Amino acid sequence: MALTSELAEFLIPLPVLLPLLGAAASLFFSRHYKVQRYITLGVLGSVFTVSAMLLYITDVYGTHSVQVGGWGSPIGISLVADRLSALMLLISSAVLLAVLVYAVGQGIRDGNLQQPVSIFVPTYLALTAGVCNAFLAGDLFNLYVGFEILLASSFVLLTIGVSKERVRAGITYVLVSMVSSIIFLLGIAFTYAAVGTLNLAHIAVRMQDVPENTRMAIFAVLLVAFGVKAAIFPLSGWLPDSYPTAPAPVTAVFAGLLTKVGIYAIIRTHTLIFPSGLLDNLLLIAALLTMVIGIFGAIAQSDIKRLLSFTLVSHIGYMVFGIALSSNLGLSGAIYYAAHHIIVQTTLFLVVGLIERQAGSASLRRLGGLAKASPLLAIVFIVPALNLGGIPPFSGFIGKVALLQAGVDDAGILAWILVGGGVVTSLLTLYVVARIWTKAFWREREDAPDGHLVSSQPTVFIEDSFDVPYDERTDVGRMPTFMVLPTIGLTVLSLTLTIFAGPFLEFTNRTAFDLRERSDYINSVLGENQPLLDGPTTTISGTELGGGGR
Repeated sequence: MALTSELAEFLIPLPVLLPLLGAAASLFFSRHYKVQRYITLGVLGSVFTVSAMLLYITDVYGTHSVQVGGWGSPIGISLVADRLSALMLLISSAVLLAVLVYAVGQGIRDGNLQQPVSIFVPTYLALTAGVCNAFLAGDLFNLYVGFEILLASSFVLLTIGVSKERVRAGITYVLVSMVSSIIFLLGIAFTYAAVGTLNLAHIAVRMQDVPENTRMAIFAVLLVAFGVKAAIFPLSGWLPDSYPTAPAPVTAVFAGLLTKVGIYAIIRTHTLIFPSGLLDNLLLIAALLTMVIGIFGAIAQSDIKRLLSFTLVSHIGYMVFGIALSSNLGLSGAIYYAAHHIIVQTTLFLVVGLIERQAGSASLRRLGGLAKASPLLAIVFIVPALNLGGIPPFSGFIGKVALLQAGVDDAGILAWILVGGGVVTSLLTLYVVARIWTKAFWREREDAPDGHLVSSQPTVFIEDSFDVPYDERTDVGRMPTFMVLPTIGLTVLSLTLTIFAGPFLEFTNRTAFDLRERSDYINSVLGENQPLLDGPTTTISGTELGGGGR
C-alpha cells in the first residue's frame, strides 16, 4: 500500500505537467513541424498511459492526493485523483490523442506553408493541461486556474486562421467565459468568507456549520458559473454560435470535452460540498429545458455543425437530470452518460470534417449521395449517430435507461416529467440524425437545393476556399488514412461502452457511492482523525459526514 501511494503521488501531477512541458518544447521546435508532431503524440500517449494507471489505482486502492510544493493541506495546493477524476482523465486523454492524430492527418493532406500549424500544437497541449488540471484540482482556486487555461487556449484555437466569422465567434466565447469567470471568482470569495478555506475537502467539513440560506446562495453562484461552462439552458446561447465556426479538429475536441469540464465541476461541488439537495428542483427544471429547447434548436438547422452543436446542448440535460436526482443510480447514470457523450459527440464532429473533405460542404442543402460515394463514411457516421439517438443496444440507450430508471425510482412529479422529457428528446434526436442520413447520404446530390455548389478546396485552419460549381472542384475529396483511423477508433471505443456495459456500470456505481459518501476523498486530502474545526476536536468519518440527498 505504501508503494502504491508513492506511485500515485508521482503519477498525479503528470497529466498537468507533461502537456505544459510539451507545449514549451513544441514552441522551441516551432520551425520543425514533424518534431512538434512527435512531441505532441508522445506527450498525449504518456498522459493516456498515466491516466489508465491512475484509474486502476483509484479503483483498487481508493482516492489518492498529492500536495504541490510540499505544503500540507488545507494550506497548500492539493491535486486529487479518485475514480471520477481518473475516469474523466482517461476518456479525455483518449479523445485528445485521437483528435490530434486526425489533425495531423488533415495537415499532411491539406496543409501548406500558410497554415498556422506551428501555433496549433502548443496551444492544443495547453488546452490538455487545463482540462487535466480541472479534473485533478483539489481546491476551488486551482479549479478556476484550470478554467482560465482552457479559456486562453480555447480563444486561440477558435480564432486560428483569423477569418471574420471565427474572430466574431471567439469574441463572443471570450466575453461569455469572462463573465462566467467573474461569477466564479465571486463564488470563491463568498465561499472563503463563509468557511475560511478554499480546499474542497476542508470546505466540505466546514460547510456543514454554515446556515442553510448562505449555503444555498453560495451554491447558486457557483452553479451559474459552472452552468455557463456546461452550456445549461438558459446559459447555453453562446455555444451554437461559437463551436461551428472552428476547424473540424477544434470543434470536435471542444464539443466532446469543454462542456464536460463544467459538468464535472457541478458533480464535484454538488456531491462533496452541497450534498443536501438544496437546489435540486431548480436543476431538474434546467435539465428539462436544456433537453427540449436544445433539440428543438437542432431540428431547425440545415448546417450539420450547428445541428450537432444544438444536440450537444440538449444532451447536457441528461447529465444534469442524473445529478439533480441526488441518488446513487442517478449519479451513476450521469457519469456513464458523460463518458458516452464525450466519445460519441467528438466522433460525430470528426465525421463532419470527413464529410467536408469528401463532399466540400457541411450544409444539408448541398449534400447528397454520400452513401454511394463513400460507404465507409456512411458506416462511420451511422454508428455514432444511432448511438447518440439512443438506439439499443448502444451505450446511449444504456445510459438513458439508467437515468430514466433513476427518475422512476425517485417518483417525484418533476422526476416523472423529466422521464417523459428524456424520452421525447431521445426520439427527436433520432429524428434529427435520420434527417442527416436521408438528406446527406441517401438522396442523390442532384436533388439537393444547392447541390451544384461546393467549396473549391478543403482547408485545415485558414478559410481560403470559395464556392465553385460541383463539376469544377479540383480536389476529388479523398479522405486521408490518418483522418479516418482515429474516427473509426473512437467509434470502436464507444462500442466498448456497450460491450462492457455491465462492468462499466458497476464502476460508475462504485464511483457514485464514493462521491456521495465523501469520507474517502476527505480522508485522503486531510488525513484521518485530524482536528478540523475550532473548538472541540472533530474527526472525519463516513457516519458523521454521510452522503446527503434524498
